[in-house]
Amino acid sequence: MGQVRRRRFLIASGALLATPLASFAQQRGKVWSIAFLASSKPLSRGEPDPYGAAFVGEMQAAGHTFGVDYVIEVSSADDDYERLPALANELVLRNVDIIIAVTLPAIIAAHKASKTVPIVCIGVHDPVGMGLAASLARPGGNLTGLATFYGDLFPKHLELLKSILPKVTSVALLANASVMRMVPGGEQIVREAAQKLGMRAHAVPVDSAAQLPQAFASMTRERAGAFIALADVIFLRERRQVAELALKHRLPSFFANRENVQAGGLVSYGEDGVEMFAQAARYVSKIMKGAKPGNLPIEQPTKFHLAINRKTAVALKLTIPQEMLLRADEVII
Repeated sequence: MGQVRRRRFLIASGALLATPLASFAQQRGKVWSIAFLASSKPLSRGEPDPYGAAFVGEMQAAGHTFGVDYVIEVSSADDDYERLPALANELVLRNVDIIIAVTLPAIIAAHKASKTVPIVCIGVHDPVGMGLAASLARPGGNLTGLATFYGDLFPKHLELLKSILPKVTSVALLANASVMRMVPGGEQIVREAAQKLGMRAHAVPVDSAAQLPQAFASMTRERAGAFIALADVIFLRERRQVAELALKHRLPSFFANRENVQAGGLVSYGEDGVEMFAQAARYVSKIMKGAKPGNLPIEQPTKFHLAINRKTAVALKLTIPQEMLLRADEVII
């Protein structure tokens, strides 16, 4: 295993319990080994895990009992994205049955590591354009899952921003630097969408949570009137720090994850992360029952959640349009 530290966990009742992963024979009564490969953990130590609970719950609904029909381990790079290829290769060498890759860097690492081990993706950006699938309807190969198209989400965030802040002309994009490097033309997508609404957009990349204070200082120097955070586990895990820095710098904030708004961000609009993990379980169930990943269509999210934090709006002396409040799925007061 060398310098690569292996972390093995079982997910049960929303908790992560340390346990070794066993090896099982290929026969009736087989216990499947399912590995989550992630760039980082989205939760701080000790926080409840609604994502793991959603996965296990959906698997149980499909007739697969945790600890009897399957076991789970989580392999996390802990924000060190350069470790992902080694972690992915290690999973393949240990003959795990299915890899669930979370976030684009993990998905790319898993795809490079194996063309045979079934891979279920959560949040893959433009899988056809990235060369990960032949098509959404019939991806081919060993990869399937849930796609996210940044080009579809950014314009919506900008529209929401413009509705609340009609006079803003400059907006910052807070993004994980590693992810931005992997998305061809990602920054250009944002700039073009902003230009259509009469705004100027510029990227503020960070490589780690330690760089967040400098990132917000940079936004202030650049006179950004607000910022949009690209969905990423760093901003999800550090959501309280991000919200506090946004208020400190008097910057209205827009996110993809509702948890960021629950922690003090202003507005979120995006896929339901918990539902995506439940949907991933449905893919895994089909594979366990004999389906080939390449024959399972890659799906795009159909349910989006709009959350607004009125307490944060008051703190920033902003007025949320009544129409937006009525459309919101969640309003925090």
